[in-house]
Amino acid sequence: MEFLEVGQESGVATVTINRPQVLNALSTGVLDELETSFNSLRQDDAVGAVIVTGSGPKSFVAGADIKGLASLDVAGARANAQRGQQVFRNIEQFPKVVIAGVNGFALGGGCELALACHIRIASNKARFGLPEVTLGIIPGYGGTQRLARIIGKGRALELILTGDMIDAQRAYEIGLANQVVAPEELLGSCQKMATKIMSRGPLAISMALEAVNHGLEMPLPDGERLEAALFGSLAASDDTREGLSAFLEKRKPNFKGN
Repeated sequence: MEFLEVGQESGVATVTINRPQVLNALSTGVLDELETSFNSLRQDDAVGAVIVTGSGPKSFVAGADIKGLASLDVAGARANAQRGQQVFRNIEQFPKVVIAGVNGFALGGGCELALACHIRIASNKARFGLPEVTLGIIPGYGGTQRLARIIGKGRALELILTGDMIDAQRAYEIGLANQVVAPEELLGSCQKMATKIMSRGPLAISMALEAVNHGLEMPLPDGERLEAALFGSLAASDDTREGLSAFLEKRKPNFKGN
C-alpha cells in the first residue's frame, strides 16, 4: 500500500489514510487502495470490525485532489463521482461495523467518507464540512444523499448550500457525530466501541446493518418485510440458539458466527 496503512489488533482492523503532506486528501490511488483493503478485510474471518482514520493530528481527510478534478471533462467528472460513490457504497454495505475515527478536518470527500462509515467518533479538534459549492461544484461521492439521511434535509441543505464548516460539538448536536472525545482518547474510544459491538452476535450485526442500510431505501412496509425476512433467517442460526439459551441460563453467550 502506498497511501494506506492497515493494522490489526484483537480482531479490529485499523485503516489509516497516510498522506499527511496533503492533509490525507483523496486521490484515485487512495480510492483504489480503500477498495482493495475493504475487499480483503471482508474475507478475513479474523477481523470483526474496522476503524478508518487519518494520519497526523490535523486531518482525517481534507477533501479530494482538486488539481485532478480541475482537468476533468463532463464524462470524466461523472466517472470520477461514480467511482467514489462505488467505493464508499462498498464501505457502507460492509457486513462488519466500520467506525470513522475523525481526528481532524473531514471536508468534502473526507466528510463523505465519514458519512459512509456506520459510526463516527470525533476528536474535539475535528471539523466537518462539504465546501464544494465554494468551488462551483457539488458533493459527488454520496454526500448530498447520506448527509440528508443522517441529519435531515433542512440541516443538510444548510451545510451543503453554505459550504460552512462545523466543529465536532455541533456535529454531535445534529447527529453527524456519535461521540466527541479528547484527541488522545480517539482511537481508544473507537477500539472500545468496536470491541463492544464484536461481543454481540456477528450474524445479527451483519443482518442489522443490512436491514438499516437497505431498509432506508424502501417504503416502510417493504423495509418491514426485509426486517421480518432477516429476523426469520436468523432463527435457523446456531448463534441465535446460543444467544437465547445463554439468556435463559443466565450466562455469557459464546457466539461463533454461524
